[in-house]
Amino acid sequence: MKAMVLRKKYEPFVLEERPIPVAGPGEAVARVIACGSGLTLHHARAGRVEVNYPIVIGHEVLGQITEAGPGVSHLRPGDVVTVYTYLSCGSCRWCRINRESLCDNLAGFVGRHVDGGYAEYLKLPAQNLLPVPPGIDYKRHPAQTAVICDAIVTPYKVLRRARIAPLETVAVFGAGGGVGIHMVMLARWAHARVIAVDVSAEKLRVCRQQGAEAAVDASREDVVQALRDLTGGKGLDVAVDFVSQPATLEAAAEALGKGGRLVTLGGYSPQPFRLSAARLLQGELEVMGSRSFTTQEVIESLELCARKEIWPLVTETYRLEAAEKVHARLEAGSITGRAAIVMS
Repeated sequence: MKAMVLRKKYEPFVLEERPIPVAGPGEAVARVIACGSGLTLHHARAGRVEVNYPIVIGHEVLGQITEAGPGVSHLRPGDVVTVYTYLSCGSCRWCRINRESLCDNLAGFVGRHVDGGYAEYLKLPAQNLLPVPPGIDYKRHPAQTAVICDAIVTPYKVLRRARIAPLETVAVFGAGGGVGIHMVMLARWAHARVIAVDVSAEKLRVCRQQGAEAAVDASREDVVQALRDLTGGKGLDVAVDFVSQPATLEAAAEALGKGGRLVTLGGYSPQPFRLSAARLLQGELEVMGSRSFTTQEVIESLELCARKEIWPLVTETYRLEAAEKVHARLEAGSITGRAAIVMS
């Protein structure tokens, strides 16, 4: 099989010919149909997160089961599946209370610690392969189906984590990115008022098309003042920050109104940001992280898409051999919405 392999961080992908993997006990093998290409993958490509090199990256996978190993009863050859990305134990306290991303015995992440979807086949524990509902036309929309398990489910979890309610005002920082634009969609789906914050006029235009009521160009405007003006001086109910640099986190916190909630999802900057205890106390503010999602949240996101209540925005698709090109565009911040690799 063909696979795009990262041998070391900062190095280009290498196209390799590898044996098709064989399923062991509790495992299954799937032929990859499509794999999403987002910033999380690019952080692995650029060496910004822990990766077991050499590695085949890619965790937003649409595939079809070709082999189920001994002990696997819920998957059969021909089943169409997507991927749950955390290699969680399923038995610790956090897994038992449906917070698998906090697993005490986490074995890693698909596409960082075990090979992922930038290959013609992948092998995973069978529990990480989830059936795609029949209401999703994956043959017609392979790229969109592949990215549901990240681009849709990540903001879906934020809705719950931040308790976003109808009529609340939500600002999305980095709104034009691969997950940010889907946060705009999901917040609007939840009947909140959405304000998009980004540095690209074109991305902000697309955010408006996807449900943002207002937009703030952070390259041209004082973000805090603009958000205060847009809320009549009351401030935000929720700020969701996909950039998560000190400057954006501090602006998001400053723009919160009474009882406001700040959610950070970027997570790759080691730099702290400043927020006074007095501000937290006086406004009863909440600051929280939202780390990915659970298996159940992936299943529910797939169902939302099957019901046509929400649908991913994929603006660019590539063949496997063009992986280097899509990652160059990710590095430049040139992609609005999501990109994906689609196998020929």
